[in-house]
Amino acid sequence: MAGLVGLCAVVALPERAQSATRDPQVPPKQLISPEELRRLLASQKPLLLYVGFRSMYQQAHIPGSEYAGATNSPEGLDALRAHVKSQPKDKLIVIYCGCCPWERCPNIRRAYRELRELGYTNIRVLYIANNFGADWVDKSYPTVKGE
Repeated sequence: MAGLVGLCAVVALPERAQSATRDPQVPPKQLISPEELRRLLASQKPLLLYVGFRSMYQQAHIPGSEYAGATNSPEGLDALRAHVKSQPKDKLIVIYCGCCPWERCPNIRRAYRELRELGYTNIRVLYIANNFGADWVDKSYPTVKGE
């Protein structure tokens, strides 16, 4: 089933995701669209990690997600490592940021690469084309504020 979810996510991505699917750092099969994640969360409980800036997480984040550190810094990568160290290597982990357009995000690729290097094998990356506000909040998908 998890393989099918990944396949469906690639098929469901909007046309603008064409450039993201050619991203050499995050393979297309690892991407998941906002709509697909919303549906997945209705039936499964992955480890959902926000890997962007704390101030943005506090403004609005996906319910059930955990702040894992902004991975554009060594301290953020350390926080991510600490956050996942007790998780099984095959645990479904979904990471997201949304601080800015996909092409310019300073966090998502580093977080994905770090998790792969740590041996995690079931990682999905939320494809946020523009930013979290436009691609999640403005679609009236669920959010919470604060820590």
